[in-house]
Amino acid sequence: MTVFQPPAGARDLLPLDVAQKQWIETHLNSVFARWGYHQIVTSTLERLDMLMAGGAIDPDSVIQIQDPEDGLLGLRPELTASIARAAVTRLTGASFPQRLYYNTNVFRREPDSRHGRQHEFHQAGVELLGAGGSMADAEILLLLSDCLTALDLSDWKVVLGQAALTRSLLEPFPEAVRESVRMAIAQLDRVALFEMDLPADLQERALVLFELRGQPKAVLQQLASFELNDDQQRSLSGLKATIATLEASDRDGAMLDRIVLDLSTIETFDYYTGIVFAVVIETSSGPCVLGKGGRYDDLLGLYHPTGESRPGVGFGLCIEELQQILQSRDRLPTSITATDWLVVPRDGTAQAAAHAHARDLRREHPADRVEVALEEISASPTTVRDYAFRRRVRQLVWVAADGAIELETLA
Repeated sequence: MTVFQPPAGARDLLPLDVAQKQWIETHLNSVFARWGYHQIVTSTLERLDMLMAGGAIDPDSVIQIQDPEDGLLGLRPELTASIARAAVTRLTGASFPQRLYYNTNVFRREPDSRHGRQHEFHQAGVELLGAGGSMADAEILLLLSDCLTALDLSDWKVVLGQAALTRSLLEPFPEAVRESVRMAIAQLDRVALFEMDLPADLQERALVLFELRGQPKAVLQQLASFELNDDQQRSLSGLKATIATLEASDRDGAMLDRIVLDLSTIETFDYYTGIVFAVVIETSSGPCVLGKGGRYDDLLGLYHPTGESRPGVGFGLCIEELQQILQSRDRLPTSITATDWLVVPRDGTAQAAAHAHARDLRREHPADRVEVALEEISASPTTVRDYAFRRRVRQLVWVAADGAIELETLA
């Protein structure tokens, strides 16, 4: 007999999974709305050339589909590019800045992924479009802090970097090895740096970049000893301004004390131009990344017909990782929602009356859950009460063919 399973990398969400996911999303959506953000829903499928625009996304990470009319399509591997495309093509007459949020699934394949490794993920996040500078960067980081507080998480850190500054600090490395150095730093692989055939001065520079992490003031002091060109100074000044804005506005220190400034932070998506960050929380099995984000001031211009661009900054949180952390701390629902009313026909002649009474209950109690006991359940009072116990039913309503009812409250 054939046993049908989801395709490799996909999974089903059962009712309790969905209840927990919705609990997380409801808390996050409430925060997003309080900050003035509005929900956006973009297409699950995108043209592959749109996803590949500017080389921002590795094509090997995209699950591709051949369409007879549109050619190669891809399942979105993240939301920022899709929202940037939608903003350029559908929000041309809108006022900016635009504050947008999303709750959705994304699809991503790791080039070296093992068979069965997960390819479908759920994310919640925000994009602030049309706003540049330190005040917008600070808003995104403070909003992130508010989101995690709403989920009753307090032991997290934000690993903060500056993509443009880090890329420019890598420019002295020969182009042939620059990407290898970049990936070794991004993956915190010190051994790989030592094994590279680099001149002594570049080997030393790579290790200095590798170690540029710690409390913001200490790292900024280290950077003061670097000989920086004008572009690097501007990037550094923007980073300093963001940290200063956080320090001035975050009066209780809830955000600033959690920042680890890390100039080795480089995201795998190449479109980031300013701050980049990851939210990390410690678990018994090691650090867990709850989400990532950053600034992308050139991305919208890739999709505009005349190349006109607007700045953007945002973040995405990983629902699966949040669910695992919150489950381990007993912060999520442990059962599906109970049924408030179970309407039971007394016999086969009372079925229509049972449905009619259930309809009336749904109108009178719109927030309640009302079920009708079908033939398999209403065969006997014993089967009804066994089912009601399993479903945690609060009220039984026995209905006769003439519409007469009898209420039974269950403990």
